[in-house]
Amino acid sequence: MHKEYTLNQLAKLTQSQLVGNPDHVIHGIADLESATEREASFLNNPRYEQAMRSSSAGVVFIDQKTNRIDGRNFLICENPSTAFQFLVDAFCGTDHSFTGFTDIHSTAVIHSTAKLGKHLTIGPHVVIDKDVQIGDNTTILAGGCIGPGTQIGSNCLLHPHVIIRERCIIGNGVILQPGVVIGSCGFGYSTDKAGKHSKLNQVGNVVIEDDVEIGANTTIDRSRFKSTRIGQGTKIDNLVMIAHGVVIGKHSLLVAQAGIAGSTEIGNHVILAGQTAVAGHIKLADQTIITGKSGVSKSITTPGEKWGGIPVMPLAEYNRQSVYLRNIKTYVDQIKELQNKVKALEARN
Repeated sequence: MHKEYTLNQLAKLTQSQLVGNPDHVIHGIADLESATEREASFLNNPRYEQAMRSSSAGVVFIDQKTNRIDGRNFLICENPSTAFQFLVDAFCGTDHSFTGFTDIHSTAVIHSTAKLGKHLTIGPHVVIDKDVQIGDNTTILAGGCIGPGTQIGSNCLLHPHVIIRERCIIGNGVILQPGVVIGSCGFGYSTDKAGKHSKLNQVGNVVIEDDVEIGANTTIDRSRFKSTRIGQGTKIDNLVMIAHGVVIGKHSLLVAQAGIAGSTEIGNHVILAGQTAVAGHIKLADQTIITGKSGVSKSITTPGEKWGGIPVMPLAEYNRQSVYLRNIKTYVDQIKELQNKVKALEARN
């Protein structure tokens, strides 16, 4: 169905302040460079301000600090990206609205003991094992596999080929991107005198709290005895590895290819940038920020600190050392020059 909104309607929808023509009609959304006068766009990073100035967009979402251009339409708000998302949903629908399958597909295999909520979408070739419980308005897309005794809350979205093993607990409003594996066995073995490795059975589970999103092909291992836990509102990127017994607090961000070893505790509002490695059996305090490609080998106990490097050090110190390393050729040349001067002085004496 074709959709269109006047700028006056969009201002009310997004709770933004309109500067411009309230009757101008918007038919869609686009990035700054490709947007036409019939489309809306947004500026959320000052480095793209020139693109905004040359854009043909019919309206641009900006914040209060951005300089406006006379004769152009703007919607002013606290967070342009967040406000623009209302338009994305309005024009394109939410994540739950895109699938062509509704209800329960005829090829889905559902155990007779499973308890299913109302208004579910279960796609082709989904397998739901015994004693599974699924809340209302949840969508499980093609090829999903839900292990025995698992509980999934309401309003969840499981993209294709998500695997959740036995006895795991998934809260409400959780999004699992394609290929996510929840509850695989933790990497645990005992080694005898001959060097032979024997598997340690992992009988714990994984608990995912409400409003968590987990990126494609991320894996979260079950604990040996208790629960691996992901706190409410935490967002995890693609290709992240979370080992057995890890506990992650609320509203944290884990970026692509981060890896956390077993039994580590991550606080609330922590940020682990891309390819961060965190050792096992340590703790990271609330609001800790670790920069990309860093290695954390010891606990960080003071909240709100920024760290970087391998092994990590306070970010200011890491930045200083990075500058030193970039200038190392200059230092070496200076040292050689001084050595030559010393040799010359010694030769005179």
